[in-house]
Amino acid sequence: MRKLIKILLKDKILFVAIGITLFICYLSLRKGASFPIEISNIDKVYHAIAYFVLAVTWLLSFPVSKEKSTVKYTIAFGCVFYGIVIEVLQTTLTTYRTASFLDVVANSVGVFMALLVFKSIYKKINAI
Repeated sequence: MRKLIKILLKDKILFVAIGITLFICYLSLRKGASFPIEISNIDKVYHAIAYFVLAVTWLLSFPVSKEKSTVKYTIAFGCVFYGIVIEVLQTTLTTYRTASFLDVVANSVGVFMALLVFKSIYKKINAI
């Protein structure tokens, strides 16, 4: 199964990363839907998950990021910066969204977790 996924995603992971980046932008700038049950700060969990997926796909897009720490950290910084830009755009481009420092923190936590998972997985793969 893993080989099949690898074959399907070979040379296409960059397009997946770009698609996820655009999808996060779309979700962040569209008018939000209201849910019948409100859970306090659940959106922070959504932010962390979204930016975790974003960071992992970008890390996988650059095979050199497995070996070079500077590439990993540049990608992580880029993802965090992207989250900050999206928060600023929410305030400037829309009337129904506002920027939130806690959203930026949640985005950063997702990126940090992606770095940890990415590093630990490749450390185990290299040990085999």
